[in-house]
Amino acid sequence: MRQALYLLRHGETEWSATGRHTGRTDIPLTAKGERQARAAGETLDLLRGPAAPVVLASPRARALRTAELAGLRVEEVTEELAEWDYGEYEGRTTEDIRRTVPEWTVWSHPSPGGETAAQVGERARTLLTRIGDLLGDTEVVLVGHGHFSRVLVACWLGMPAGDGVHFGLGPAGISVLGAERGTPQIRHLNVPACQRG
Repeated sequence: MRQALYLLRHGETEWSATGRHTGRTDIPLTAKGERQARAAGETLDLLRGPAAPVVLASPRARALRTAELAGLRVEEVTEELAEWDYGEYEGRTTEDIRRTVPEWTVWSHPSPGGETAAQVGERARTLLTRIGDLLGDTEVVLVGHGHFSRVLVACWLGMPAGDGVHFGLGPAGISVLGAERGTPQIRHLNVPACQRG
């Protein structure tokens, strides 16, 4: 039986809370983001099976810290899971960018000096192909970022990378991908971390 693929977005950072595009910049989790990451671990425990999963993570500190606080043992750190490279738009908000490029979105317009949606999609498809054999035997958890994970969901479904715009993924949100009789499906999308009190 084909096992599940779990996507865990990192917890809140100062830049994610204010809508600043955060690709290669290494921003730490906020205190709230750390609470979200711990709670995400509890949520994953409820969603997953009893066997230990294979865990891959982005090399960015916010993703690695999220994995640590969620109680996950990362077996591989890979740039394949890094966030979209926003180039010259790194650290800027969409509203700020739209002052010079009206109607800009990362999904529909280029990011000078950064990646295109097609390039991010190719990276996501390469990763999915590489971990395909693992999914035959075990559950896999990918700890990464918002935009990249949304592209990965689209690619899982055989859709163009730009269709990732249709899938939301909040801080420490969890998505579960699987298949029904060979047809890729979303089992859960953007499950929030169960935070107590």
